[in-house]
Amino acid sequence: MKSDASSLHSPLGSSPVENSRVKDLTRLVAPVQIKKELPSTLTIQHLVLESREVERRILRGKDQRIMVIVGPCSIHDTQAALEYAARLAKLKHRVAERFHIIMRVYFEKPRTTVGWKGFINDPYLNDSCDLARGIALARKLLIDILELGLPTGTEFLDPIIPQYIGDLISWSAIGARTTESQTHRELASGLSMPVGFKNSTDGSIQTAIDAMRSARIPHSFLGMDQNGRTSIIKTTGNPDSHIVLRGGREGSNYEPHQTAAAVELLRKAGLPLAIMVDCSHSNSGKDPHRQPLVWENVLEQRAAGRRDIIGMMLESNLRSGSQALPQDLSQLQYGVSITDSCMDWETTERLLLTKDPT
Repeated sequence: MKSDASSLHSPLGSSPVENSRVKDLTRLVAPVQIKKELPSTLTIQHLVLESREVERRILRGKDQRIMVIVGPCSIHDTQAALEYAARLAKLKHRVAERFHIIMRVYFEKPRTTVGWKGFINDPYLNDSCDLARGIALARKLLIDILELGLPTGTEFLDPIIPQYIGDLISWSAIGARTTESQTHRELASGLSMPVGFKNSTDGSIQTAIDAMRSARIPHSFLGMDQNGRTSIIKTTGNPDSHIVLRGGREGSNYEPHQTAAAVELLRKAGLPLAIMVDCSHSNSGKDPHRQPLVWENVLEQRAAGRRDIIGMMLESNLRSGSQALPQDLSQLQYGVSITDSCMDWETTERLLLTKDPT
């Protein structure tokens, strides 16, 4: 992969009125070039398109399976991610009649204040922030996972990143901190895959509903084309969206009366009746041991007729818990999250093999 080596430094210029707080500029290789170096294949393209179509059918109630987005809170170790993917790919076939499995492959992490911003921003975990290398490594990992026959899902944070990896993603999320952002609503309106909008961090579902309404209509905004040139992007609007309930500052929002209230808000807004429950975050109090309780509760709701719950999300890794990012990277525990705490693989497997009450 030559992507990191092909970045060029650009002079800042000497103007006293601009770039006064910019230390450096690095010209990034264009998306078209990275795709030449790390191309998709016809088999991968078919898998991505097939998975997106399954998700659309689930959103419209034409496929009664539950969509499950499952995987690490964030990717920081490609070797561990591939080991996880290999296990999930095998399990996917065993549960295919009940669940549509998509691996959670999150490369960008929004921070409330400060912290590691994710694999694309800092792939070496040392504040070197080699984004060129991060993008190339992220694309390579997605290709490797897809070659196992496993669809991938991610959260898009930087509006430029989809130009580099969007062709490899079958489902995407707009996070709780960005659902209210006009930039991200415009971005979602042009994405080629279904999009889940999370309720805001304060628990507001209306914010996600407003985002869905905005993303469904055409937009025009500034962006970047495949050759890396600043362009005016005109979109058609994205009808394939849904809410993701992740709880909020006041606690969880997955209980039957809360999912019913969310569906009623969608109905009043004239939007598709489709919600996903995030079993982690505020719904579990960020305690991975509580994710199974949320999972079982939602399966019971489905069994009781709550068919507008179309999916669930699980934060899961090879090993349970989380770890602080150490100064000495050799001290990192293999297969343990460096962001939110995750369930271990054994618990994940048990949940996915649980008989669907429906």
